[in-house]
Amino acid sequence: MPPYIFEKRNGRASILHMAEEPIKLYQYNTLGALMAGLYGGTMTIGELLTHGDLGVGTLDSIDGELIVLDGKAYQAKGDKTITELSDEVKVPYAAVVPHHAEVMFKQRFTATDKELEERIESYFDGENLFRSVKIHGTFAKMHVRMIPKAKEGTKFVKVSEHQPEYEVENVTGTIVGIWTPEMFHGVSVAGYHLHFITDDYSFGGHVMDFILEEGDVEIGAIDQLDQAFPVQDRKYLFARLNIDELKQDINEAE
Repeated sequence: MPPYIFEKRNGRASILHMAEEPIKLYQYNTLGALMAGLYGGTMTIGELLTHGDLGVGTLDSIDGELIVLDGKAYQAKGDKTITELSDEVKVPYAAVVPHHAEVMFKQRFTATDKELEERIESYFDGENLFRSVKIHGTFAKMHVRMIPKAKEGTKFVKVSEHQPEYEVENVTGTIVGIWTPEMFHGVSVAGYHLHFITDDYSFGGHVMDFILEEGDVEIGAIDQLDQAFPVQDRKYLFARLNIDELKQDINEAE
């Protein structure tokens, strides 16, 4: 039986529509492998976009932040440039989903990222399912970073120590991302992994914090995790990973 999609209004849930099939989060590679320095791009953007229209990730050689919005892919680099990506560009890690809003609400008053996250989580019907997140609005402040290009083998946490960060004020744009349950920490980063891009595609990156003046928030249902691996990449196949160390690195870097 296909899942029902709900909207909560005034504390009550109402059916928006009935999903025709399970909604799958498609994740290529693991965040743990990325933390270990496996940066070579092994999946094309063209193939990635067949699995979802909203998501996050990075590019070959971790050259900036990948932002997938409305079925198109963008690269936010440390020089503050935004580029729409062609199908041939490759990624080492990404997570995308066909976004379907389970809950939608309008944020009518100013909220920090933490305040908005608390409101979003108040709609969760449990703690052990993934969710997709899409927030379009006007931001009094947006603080982002962009991971710089690095040689394969250099630990991600070391690269992140030198990543450029930027803050802008009074911008309109969209946050996209995934909320991951604690039990999947290491496969992805537990909690929120969010990226941002302005409406005019002039600024974006990995979200550090923000202040939302007002906007529209969508929380997407995710029924399944489809985990794919770079099975043709011998570096990945034979890498020896220290799992405890990788989880610590994820906490520091993200």
